[in-house]
Amino acid sequence: MVHSVMSLLVLLVDDLEDNRAMYAEYLVQSGYRVVQAADGRQAVVVAQELLPDLVVMDLSLPVLDGCAAIRQLRADDQTASIPVIALTGHAAVGDVQRARAAGCDAFLVKPCLPSALLALIRELTSGSVNPPP
Repeated sequence: MVHSVMSLLVLLVDDLEDNRAMYAEYLVQSGYRVVQAADGRQAVVVAQELLPDLVVMDLSLPVLDGCAAIRQLRADDQTASIPVIALTGHAAVGDVQRARAAGCDAFLVKPCLPSALLALIRELTSGSVNPPP
């Protein structure tokens, strides 16, 4: 079976709709499929249902914060190996350490250029079957 460049699915989690819309549009334009979640609990449910190739997770989320959501993903055999990028406005050393301890694979500070996010996504999915160019 031939995989198209549209085969990689990114779960984008942010409680701010404008942030989700901006990053989602850029990723779709770059050849990714994108699903969105507005809180940590929704992110866990969507990830367990759809098994995305990568998750971009804000850390300050309602219902269930990003670190707690990452820990839940890591505790589930189906989602444990999905790469997670923490994307947050909290840049203190403690925030980075907390995100790493929860199991995130990479950390970006908002605001960040969509191109920086795209470069990191490409780096983390480079072993995938057919990442976008």
